[in-house]
Amino acid sequence: MMTKSYGVFIASHSASLAEGVAELLKGSAPDVPITFTGGNDDGELGASFEKIEAALTANSAVEVFAFYDLGSAKMTLEMVMEMAEKPVHLMDAALVEGAYTAAALAQGGASFEAIREQLESLMVKRK
Repeated sequence: MMTKSYGVFIASHSASLAEGVAELLKGSAPDVPITFTGGNDDGELGASFEKIEAALTANSAVEVFAFYDLGSAKMTLEMVMEMAEKPVHLMDAALVEGAYTAAALAQGGASFEAIREQLESLMVKRK
């Protein structure tokens, strides 16, 4: 069992994409807290501050690796992160591959450093 709880959060412009990615992750990481949201407040494609805030807050992990699909989801997620009560690590990694890697490694009890190192090759934006 994990000594420190790492979770995964998915923010997508598409509710069905976010749900599908979360479903994939839960198949390999059933003990990892995984929350997600997608779409705007009207159920259309887009990003919603309120939906991202609620889904991120609902993640029971001590620390969260957050993944997104497009720029406005990232910007909205960054605003929510400023008010988060726990550490949230925004990952500029390929959404499906990055989230899957983080979840699988968290399931196996990997350290933050080990998870971050494995995500490095999946980064789509280098700092």
